[in-house]
Amino acid sequence: MMKLDANKAVSIFQTSVSDWHKEQAPHPNPYPENSIENILYQKNHIDTIQWHIEDEIRRPDIALEEVVALKRRIDKLNQDRTDMVEKLDDFVIDLFKEIRPKANARLNSESPAWLLDRMSILELKIFHMEEQVGRTDEAASKEHIAKCQAKLDILLDQRSDLIVCLDELLLDYANGEKRVKVYRQMKMYNDQNLNPSLYKSQK
Repeated sequence: MMKLDANKAVSIFQTSVSDWHKEQAPHPNPYPENSIENILYQKNHIDTIQWHIEDEIRRPDIALEEVVALKRRIDKLNQDRTDMVEKLDDFVIDLFKEIRPKANARLNSESPAWLLDRMSILELKIFHMEEQVGRTDEAASKEHIAKCQAKLDILLDQRSDLIVCLDELLLDYANGEKRVKVYRQMKMYNDQNLNPSLYKSQK
């Protein structure tokens, strides 16, 4: 079983992004079912689909009924994304279940899984900013390319920082310097029993 490793996670996210853009269709997850690699790949796959729907819904010429349909897809994808993050949290809990935290062990408000969520979306930003930097069409001015390159440099720096942050957090867990504790999202808007607009409409 793979241990959680920041560089390996980034590599899996990059593979997922690349796979989607080659096929733009559901593609098979190349990792064994229920493995951490499988979850990371599927997590980014969901993020990638949502990224492009978010682009599509902002088209000025889109029909109102299509906006509604896309918004509902986004809601579903947001729920799927949260479910995948919580699967990653469960993996982290299991990974460090034998570690006894020190008496003065600290908490971390962001779990490794939500840090991985940020890293997954960051890989999408990097991929699409690289696309902008590489544009050769007439609509892409030199100024546009330069601005995108500056943004790409920042994104790459953020990638390096997040890799260090994740590895340091995992090391703190392994050494008992921090206590493993996750904070569930408790999403309510998709739940027929928790969203008043849904359960009141059923009466």
